[in-house]
Amino acid sequence: MSAATTGPSGWKRALLLVPFAIFFFLPLYAMADFSTRTPTGQGRTLQGWRNLVADDTLYSAILISLGLAVLTVALMLLLLVPTMIWVRLRAPWATRIIEFLCLLPLTIPALVIVVGMRDVYLWVTWIFGDSALTLAFVYTVLVLPYAYRAIDGSLSSIDVKTLSEAARSLGAGWGTTIMRVVVPNIWSGILSAAFISIAVVLGEYTIASLAGYQNLQVVIVAIGKADGMTAVAASLATLLFGFVLLLVLSVVTGRRPDSPTAPEPATEGSTP
Repeated sequence: MSAATTGPSGWKRALLLVPFAIFFFLPLYAMADFSTRTPTGQGRTLQGWRNLVADDTLYSAILISLGLAVLTVALMLLLLVPTMIWVRLRAPWATRIIEFLCLLPLTIPALVIVVGMRDVYLWVTWIFGDSALTLAFVYTVLVLPYAYRAIDGSLSSIDVKTLSEAARSLGAGWGTTIMRVVVPNIWSGILSAAFISIAVVLGEYTIASLAGYQNLQVVIVAIGKADGMTAVAASLATLLFGFVLLLVLSVVTGRRPDSPTAPEPATEGSTP
């Protein structure tokens, strides 16, 4: 029996997508409608969207959240990717331990994290200063469960040991093996981990609020008490930014699937 006869037809799939599209896009439309209304309800204005740049506090909060996203992704990748590759190659017995440690933040409430990190952050602020960007250390721990699952899925789809042994037998060092052999084969997982981490950081409110820092979500809540249009515009912009990231992820991973590749030995007379 062919796949065409077993699966739903095109119009049935489209019919199923309609209620899902309404469910997701109707709230976005309502947010866009509210953020462009005039105070009197007559006509339209883009003042709420202009305030995203014109309001110094909000603009500063946007830059802080974007900086936190970049720092968090960098710290997460530096910490997680080499560790997971090393565990796969050298210490398979530690897989469960690493998985437990990475998933542990899911079980700890944000209030407990803030209370527990206060003594540690006395040293962090003494070394790096009392900047909101120091939240990147906490956010790195916060995104570990999501990043771990994304990277672990890509690592499970390839034979890391065989690829690394092939690269090592051709004279590649460990750095070259990781960066030029393993990483290209798990690139979709790395992108997934990075984009999910960015979405988590841009939407995080509880830890920043309890710790007394001004990130985007904290400022949006504060502005929303006096200027609802600007607060809704900032929230919608954050949602659209996350949607664009997921769209880019689907396009990139669709064009570049994970396929195991290993360096080929150079033959005499071949050109690089």
